[in-house]
Amino acid sequence: MKRAQDMAVPDLAGKLAVVTGGSDGVGLGLAARLADAGAEVVLPVRNQAKGTAAIGRIRAAVPDAQVSLRELDLASLKSVEALAETLNAEDRPVHLLINNAGVMAPATRHTTVDGLELQIGTNYVGHVALTARLLPLLQAGRARVTTMTSSAARQGKINWDDLQSEQKYSPVRSYGQSKLADLLFALELDRRSRAGDWGIVSNAAHPGTTLTNLYASGPNLGRERPSPYEAIMTRLARWGVFVQGVDQGLQPALYAATSPHAQGGRLYGPDGFGQFTGAPAELALYRPARDEEAAARLWDLSLYLAGVDFATRG
Repeated sequence: MKRAQDMAVPDLAGKLAVVTGGSDGVGLGLAARLADAGAEVVLPVRNQAKGTAAIGRIRAAVPDAQVSLRELDLASLKSVEALAETLNAEDRPVHLLINNAGVMAPATRHTTVDGLELQIGTNYVGHVALTARLLPLLQAGRARVTTMTSSAARQGKINWDDLQSEQKYSPVRSYGQSKLADLLFALELDRRSRAGDWGIVSNAAHPGTTLTNLYASGPNLGRERPSPYEAIMTRLARWGVFVQGVDQGLQPALYAATSPHAQGGRLYGPDGFGQFTGAPAELALYRPARDEEAAARLWDLSLYLAGVDFATRG
């Protein structure tokens, strides 16, 4: 496999890509790379001002970029439904869906509009709802769906008795659970697509330890004093130890979403020590993600929580 800095993206002219969390960080970097390869990119974002600024940055780098904003708050299932209604009304096949947006490790327990714990609701249930509601367009585009997980999924555990962390909340454990859920979903979606001949290829990727505002925005929720996460990560990045920049960190997801060699039902991430940094590579599935019974159980529970089903075009 080529090193990340040499990685070429196939010609994506005529393809429609939807990237969540595209207003900054890895999502913004991915959107720019897809646009540069000729794809038309839709950025569904919560903060429209940040989204407008992101489009400006993409067009500054790619003057002929085809990129547009939509509204989306993954912490609101009504917002997910509204976006899906808009895109379905446009009736244009979606060829790439990158479920990238997320929140990490708020110091105290927060909830979504629908009463779900913020991390499982935003990182996971919101993306399940979006993918399900866009299924007709994904089928029409014979889409590649790449869902962003994290190396935190290695130690993740689905707490079936307290999925919403109502009895006991741990920022790190709840984050790991949400990212394991993302990985289980990506694998189960691929299994069900193959079994039902949906025509969708689903895989997962993680960015290693990549310096973005994820280390500030989430950990600072519920804190009176700033979280130390961002300062620590910035220092490590300056030293070149265990932390990489966005251009490097986006490579596994870019590979998973666009490479003709990337396959469904696989996990892609950095190939370096501890999977902190490195070039994109196929990784061995984490042990908790190999449990297909758990994946099927979580699938059914998630559809209930999201209020959706995967109704195909046949």
